[in-house]
This record gives sequence, structure tokens and C-alpha cells, in this order.
Amino acid sequence: MSEHGHSHGANANTRQLSLALALTGTFLIIEVIYGFLSGSLALLSDAGHMLTDVMALVLSLFAIRIGQRAADRRRTFGYRRAEILAAAVNAGALFAIGLYILFEAYRRLREPVEVQTASMLVVAVLGLLVNLISARILVGGSQDSLNVKSAYLEVMGDLLGSVAVIVGALLIRLTGLTWIDPVLGALIGLWVLPRTWTLLRSSVNVLLEGVPEGMDLDALRTDLAALPGVQEVHDLHVWSVTSGEHNLTAHLVVPVPTADLLAQVHEVAERYGIEHSTVQIEPPGVHAGQEGHVHP
Repeated sequence: MSEHGHSHGANANTRQLSLALALTGTFLIIEVIYGFLSGSLALLSDAGHMLTDVMALVLSLFAIRIGQRAADRRRTFGYRRAEILAAAVNAGALFAIGLYILFEAYRRLREPVEVQTASMLVVAVLGLLVNLISARILVGGSQDSLNVKSAYLEVMGDLLGSVAVIVGALLIRLTGLTWIDPVLGALIGLWVLPRTWTLLRSSVNVLLEGVPEGMDLDALRTDLAALPGVQEVHDLHVWSVTSGEHNLTAHLVVPVPTADLLAQVHEVAERYGIEHSTVQIEPPGVHAGQEGHVHP
């Protein structure tokens, strides 16, 4: 992604994200307070999911801010990996919250707790309105920015959680069946856990400099080896500095390099979504058939 793209995203999306964060963050505090006051696990579970929205918005803003900082002597790739560190910490905390919600749901099914449906219903309706407004704010920027799109999807997911809490409050009020609340809380928790696990797995993959998800390394190696004059490809490494920013390094064994070989390598890399490529051209025999670098 180009610097122009980062600048455009910052100019277009910072205000949208800030407004949505102010709305969602304020209501998160209200929902947690009334969740404890009403005794509703479904409301607390929905608050846990709304926390994912708040963190997604914070991370999106953080990514825009930190991405504007230029590389320096100590951070030659810049500061964009801070986004991944924050995402990993966030995902780990949210996964723990999801497990706690499931445990609490099990406990409440064994020992039912009285639920104040009036408070539960009022707060859930307000939450639905907040999510609708936040989604409306973010929908425009979600077409142009992956950061805003991920935050928009988080808000839409929480909107569904608010609907579930409203339905639960009405059913409890009409039927008096208190087990509905922990069941709804468990369902929301089960819906949150896979999403946070996916976020955690993706974050750890970037931190471990793994091959970007969805990229076929064998196919990339084959395409590079098929370039004119290339006899062998070794020491091929592909990793991400942050989400959507991929890098490649490779050694190519070429008896007689052509003038446009590097340009062809970059064309292949771009087909795989790799923006930055570093290639070393070697004559036959230098590598001596060993995979990996040799250090004197």
C-alpha cells in the first residue's frame, strides 16, 4: 500500500472512526454498569462483545496514526507492526472474556439468578440505536479502507447481539423463564470466541513472520523458477510487516541474468500482493545446494 494510500485513509477516515469510538465507548460503560445492576448475563455478554467493537475502533485509529510515522534508524520498517502487537493483546483478552462468559452461563443455569428485564430491555434498545448510528457513520469509509471495514463489521456483529438481548428480555418478561438469559449469554459468547481466535491466530502469524494467510508459497516459488534463465530459487522468505503489507526476499541462481529479470520478479511478486521485494542474483555453484544462509 502506497504512502498516498495511507495519507488518503487518514484524511478520509479518522473523523468517522473517532465519532463511532466516542458513541460506542460511552455506551460500553453504561452497558457494563446496567449489566451488573440488572443481573443480566446476556447484557454483560453483549457488553463484552461491544468491547471488541471499541478495541477494533481503537486499533483502526491507532493504525492510521502510527502508520504516518516515518521509518528511522531504529525502526527501518516504520512503526506499523505496533498495530499487530495491540491486536494480539486485544484478542487474548477478549478470548478470556468469552471463556468467562461460558463459565458464568453454566453456573447460572445450575443456580438461576433473578433478572431485571426492564433495565435489560432499555439498555439493549439504546445499544441497538448506538450500533445503528455507528454503522451509518462507518459505512461510507468501509468501501475504501480495510481498517474501517473491519471496524464496520465489528459494529454490525454487535448490532446482532443487541437484537438477541432485546428478544431475550421480552421472552423472559412474557414467560418468566430465567434460563433464557444465560443461554443467550452463552450463544453470544460462542459467537465471539471464533472471531477472537481468528484475530489472535492472524496476529501471531504476523509476529512470527509466517507466510501471509491465503498465499501459496509453492506456487510463488514455481512462478519465480519459471522466469527466463532462472535455474533455482532458494532462501525464499515471505512475511508481513503488518496486515496487508507483505515483503519478499529470495536468492535466484541465474547463469546469465537478463536485463529485465528484476522487473519480471517484481511483476510476479505483485500478482501475489507483495509490494516490496529484495532479490539476490547468484551464479551457479555459489549456493552449493545448502538451504539457508552461511555465516562466517
